[in-house]
Parts: sequence; C-alpha cells; structure tokens
Amino acid sequence: HRLLLENAEQLVLVCGRREPYLRRDGAAGLGVLRAASLVVGLDGCIKAVGQADVIRNQFSEATFERIIDCSGKCVLPGLVDAHTHPVWAGDRVHEFAMKLAGASYMEIHQAGGGIHFTVEHTRKATEDELFTAFQQRLGRMLRAGSTLVECKSGYGLNLETELKMLRVIERARKSMDIGISSTYCGAHAVPKGKTATEATDDIINNHLPKLKELKLSGEINVNNIDVFCEKGVFDVESTRRILEAGKDIGLQINFHGDELHPMKSAELGAELGARAISHLEEVSDEGIVAMARAKCAAVLLPTTAYMLRLKQPQARKMLEEGVIVALGSDFNPNAYCFSMPMVMHLACVNMKMSMNEALAAATINAAYALGKSDTHGSLEVGKQGDLLIINSSRWEHLIYQFGGHEALINYVIVKGKVIYENERCETMSSY
Repeated sequence: HRLLLENAEQLVLVCGRREPYLRRDGAAGLGVLRAASLVVGLDGCIKAVGQADVIRNQFSEATFERIIDCSGKCVLPGLVDAHTHPVWAGDRVHEFAMKLAGASYMEIHQAGGGIHFTVEHTRKATEDELFTAFQQRLGRMLRAGSTLVECKSGYGLNLETELKMLRVIERARKSMDIGISSTYCGAHAVPKGKTATEATDDIINNHLPKLKELKLSGEINVNNIDVFCEKGVFDVESTRRILEAGKDIGLQINFHGDELHPMKSAELGAELGARAISHLEEVSDEGIVAMARAKCAAVLLPTTAYMLRLKQPQARKMLEEGVIVALGSDFNPNAYCFSMPMVMHLACVNMKMSMNEALAAATINAAYALGKSDTHGSLEVGKQGDLLIINSSRWEHLIYQFGGHEALINYVIVKGKVIYENERCETMSSY
C-alpha cells in the first residue's frame, strides 16, 4: 500500500454514505471519527477508514510506502476550489487603490481597466510565461490545502489567446499533482470592437467547433463552459445560445450569474440543466427555488463581495431552501486570494454559514459543482486519496484561524502521495 495515516485525533469524513452533495440538514451531521486511521492503496484510492486498532489488525501484514503518525492532529479531505481565473499576465494592483477610493467594478471596466487590462497583457504573454506564473499560483493554492481546482480561460476573448490559455491549463493538468477541472470562458467580456451578438456568433461558429475538434483529438480536455451573464456584458439570450452550444459539444454548464444586477440567470441555469452557477449576489427568490429543484449548485464567492463591497450572497436563504451551496476563491486579478481556509472563514462570518456547512461547501459540494463528487470531496473507501493533515487537535482550527494555514497545514496529500510537507509544523506544538 502507498500510505497509512495512523491514530488521528479527528478524521473528518464529511460524508459517509456516498452522498453526491450535502444540503443544509446533511451538513449538520458531518462525520468525524476519533482515534482513527486511513489507508491509501497504490492506485491512489482510499482502501480503508476506521478506528485505529481495527485498521492496525486488518493491515498487520501489509507494507506501506509511508506511515504518518497523526496523533494530536486532524485529517480532512483535500479542499476543492470551485471557481478560479488563474491564468493571466500583468496584475491589477493599481486598480485596488481606485476601488478603495470608491470606483465601482463597472466604472473601472468601462474605463478600459478590469478584464480588458488583463486581456491586453495576456494576449502579449507567451505560453511559457503564462505557464510559469500559473504553476506558481497552483503551488500556493496547494499549500493552502486545495487539491482540486476549477481553472477558467477568459482573458483572451479571441480564439488564439483562449486556446493558448486552455493549453496552459492542459499542461498543468498533465504535469502537476493538483487536480484540475478546465473551463472555457471565452464569453468573459465582449471584446473591444465587437457587439455582444457578434461576440456570441464568433464563439458559437468559431471557438466551440475548434474546441470540439481539439477535444476529440485529445489535445485539450475541457470540462465546463462559462459565460459572464451580466448587464452590459452578455444578456440572457446570448448567454442561453452560448451555453446550449457548449452543452451540445459535451461541456458542463457552469457560469457567472446575477452578480451585479438581477438577470434571472438562476432561472436560466435551472432550465438548461446547469451543473453550477457562480456569484448570485442579486439572485431572485424564484431563482433560488428553481436552483434547489434542479440540483444546480450555487458557487458562492465571499471574496468578491468583500473586495468590491457588494452585498453578500444570501447563503442562509439558499441553504434553507435546499440549494446545494459550494464555495470558490474566485482567484483573479480583482480578488487575489489563494486560500480556501480564508474563503471558509469569510463564508462563516460574512455569509453566516456554520463551520460544518462551510467545510461541506469547500469539499463535497464544490466537487459536485465540478461533476467530481463521485471521486473527490470526502474521505470514503474508493475515492481518490486527496487529504490534508492539520497540526491541531480540532479540525475547526482550519476555519477559525484567519490566514493561519501557513503554520497549520502540516501535509497536503494527493492520490496518497505527500506533495507538500510543512516543516514549520514540526517545531510548533499542536494548538
């Protein structure tokens, strides 16, 4: 066998009956085992989870590539970041000052900043330059506990640059240990010199057929399709056309909706069978009910509302209506945050989620939003052995310590392989 984690103070399963997601009532009973051990096989999947003495007897004859004593520590599933924009060049640190002085997101966007600024720099950057920066960002996400990350294109807005970004994501998927769900987001903004209708036609007639071709040849494997459905960007009709065309080539629908204005994006997504919709700060009551009924995940992004001083997404109302709530960092030049533990903390404080709900939202539900909850998001036999060990006797420290993950996350493990070991934890007693 590849790995034995022995005698953890707490082993947080998240769910134990192969649930594809947890709604509000399910998250209340988050499974936690005490004095527990876990075994990962050579195939990278979990072989056994249970009481330390039972596992010791069961595997008394087995050999392991590595054994980690988890006494006084907690084991959790690897975190899943359900929404990021991590491939770009140039940063927008200068815009942060403008935002602090009161400029709105759309004012900056219309002045040629925002997405347009990033597009300009990303178009000029070489594939290697983009890959190097992307690799470093993924490394930072990994050290903050993310083992599966959704990664979007969307700073090209022309076919050539969108494909360049998707190739960069594909390269990382093949060469790095971190799990990646790839999203084509060519409809992230209307390119300069085009109308929304022209941009929509270009995506449907040129971008998507090319993606289909590259998918069939195995060159680029894209999982999801995304559109920024927003006033002044892509209206509901254009959004519908693009999402339906993406679905026709086998992409999961996972898009930006109801962020700055109520657009009825949630209703549209529910109707189209979307897997997930992100943002939803301005979602309607009807949209919430429709999403709950359609089992369409709500990917909430507490960093965005925090950075842009927007009203917070109505997490409590969604949970009470039975929506599957997931979380993402929205890492991008506008919200520069790599850390899902910080996102969970913000979700609890600003969106009034409980710690159990936030952990479920950053594991099993975020995996569900990416169509991956059969293999990721909980510590169950048969699932991929992606997990964290934290240097604390209570798992809640991962959320409670705001920005404390750098001395708290002791090991990050993907497919049973230790890919990050934190020396700082060895010199500090568990706290």
